[in-house]
Amino acid sequence: MAALASEELPNSQCPIGIAGAGRMGQTLGRLLAQAGEPVVAVASRNPAHASEGAAFVGSRIRATSLHDLPRLASRVLITVSDDAVPSVAATLADGGLKDGVALHTCGAFGPEALRLLAEQGVACGVIHPLQTVATPEQGLAALRGIAFGIDGNGTALVWAREIVKLLEGDALRVTPEHRGVYHAAAVIAGNSVFGAVDAAVRLMEETGAGRDVALRALSPLVRASARNAVSIGPAKALTGPIARGDVGTVRSHLTALEKSPQAIADLYQAMGLYLLDMTRRKQGTGDSLSELERMLTEGVKTNAGEAEENKRS
Repeated sequence: MAALASEELPNSQCPIGIAGAGRMGQTLGRLLAQAGEPVVAVASRNPAHASEGAAFVGSRIRATSLHDLPRLASRVLITVSDDAVPSVAATLADGGLKDGVALHTCGAFGPEALRLLAEQGVACGVIHPLQTVATPEQGLAALRGIAFGIDGNGTALVWAREIVKLLEGDALRVTPEHRGVYHAAAVIAGNSVFGAVDAAVRLMEETGAGRDVALRALSPLVRASARNAVSIGPAKALTGPIARGDVGTVRSHLTALEKSPQAIADLYQAMGLYLLDMTRRKQGTGDSLSELERMLTEGVKTNAGEAEENKRS
């Protein structure tokens, strides 16, 4: 019996190609291959990267160019950086991807980023892992049992849901009007943590501690705070001087931060004002909270000057 052409195969049997050989592409490719999905190739603009990615995904996976990927696969996962998604879609369209399915993993854009493919009859969608992947090896465990933001039409949405199910995850349908706030939430929950920890480490270094020592000292606090925030909720878990209304303590922080990098002082003030908002939502208003708002709004130099004036008087 002659083999069925790709377009005649049931969706679950159509060959899968990974467009992008970075951490996300390698991780998703290997997870799908391990689940028995027909992953056949990894593509990149850089042949060496394609070979490296293919080797990680599986021993029988081909390394190829983005332009040639449509000759091998009719279902494509586009796992490149946000800005590169439209140009990769254009390359795949030029390479002949038609009547297939394409999903990109970018959280900031919807299916419209694949417009050139949609115009050729490709069913287009999004599957955005709500998770950070530091290395392909770490990603193998990190991408299981998580939430995925999905969108698309017809076959694309069906395939996105199939992938989420294979990875034992939860599918969050993200419509166009909500995509901006969805991705902003992801960035705050993920990337902002790195900034907060780095700022804390830099301040701890000012005490004379080395960077490794500072990170090791702060790690239990960071882990406990994150664990408490997600287990009992951030409002219930909130502790510290702002939650207690400790005006003197916050003033001393603002004074100390006068000699620190301005970006860290700005971060402390912005986060302090948000924690103040959380505190008010939890316990109402009060004189101490109003004073904290004034201090945090006016900033480091103003409060440092007040502290010096208080010393002289």
